[in-house]
Amino acid sequence: MKRIRLFVTVLAIGTLLFQSCDDSKTYAEMRDDEIDAINAWISTHDYEIISESEFYAQDTMTNENQFVLFDENGVYMNIVKKGQGTSVLADGSYSILSRYFEIAMQDRDELFSLGDTLTGNMNLYNYPLYSVNSSWSLPMYMLHPEEYKLTIDGDSYSAAFTQSYIMYSIYQTTSVPTGWLLPLRYVKPSRTSSSTDVARVRLIVPHAEGTRNASSYVYPCYYEITYNLGK
Repeated sequence: MKRIRLFVTVLAIGTLLFQSCDDSKTYAEMRDDEIDAINAWISTHDYEIISESEFYAQDTMTNENQFVLFDENGVYMNIVKKGQGTSVLADGSYSILSRYFEIAMQDRDELFSLGDTLTGNMNLYNYPLYSVNSSWSLPMYMLHPEEYKLTIDGDSYSAAFTQSYIMYSIYQTTSVPTGWLLPLRYVKPSRTSSSTDVARVRLIVPHAEGTRNASSYVYPCYYEITYNLGK
């Protein structure tokens, strides 16, 4: 990850993303560029890609640098930690707290560069060590996770942000990217303050399963996301 942008810079990115995109490329060409970017990322990071059948044969777990490809939506997932819950979440409504990184997977000169941290609040890169008695304070979006209400009804998973410190500010929608919800079929979130126990995944999310802007401008993102149960 090359750098993390300050909040003001992220807002500037959000503004740029809503400007008119390059009309010189068709959707099909942008989609081809997206596929090339995903394949290049996988090759550069030496990921091992497995099928869904292999994933299920491994009791829905992945090895350290192993990603399962879901054919239906093109999302790649690596489960770092399943979590401390007793089981995957059943039908019902839940408050979910997530911290995350959102990383650009390709160069888009008018928007961002490969490896840029677009938004995120998981770690405090490029910030001095925080202490309670220091003379400065962290931005709100660095202090707090994104909170959303998850509703599960059989195979249907939907979610909307109820307390957003950055996603709503940038993307102007309460809808949680569908790519964020897929891991909740397999991880076991609990209420924990331990960074080692929290459910955690890594994802490659193509545009159709990503944010509002990713869908509009046809670009993939790499994510690392944690899932914790709220109150």
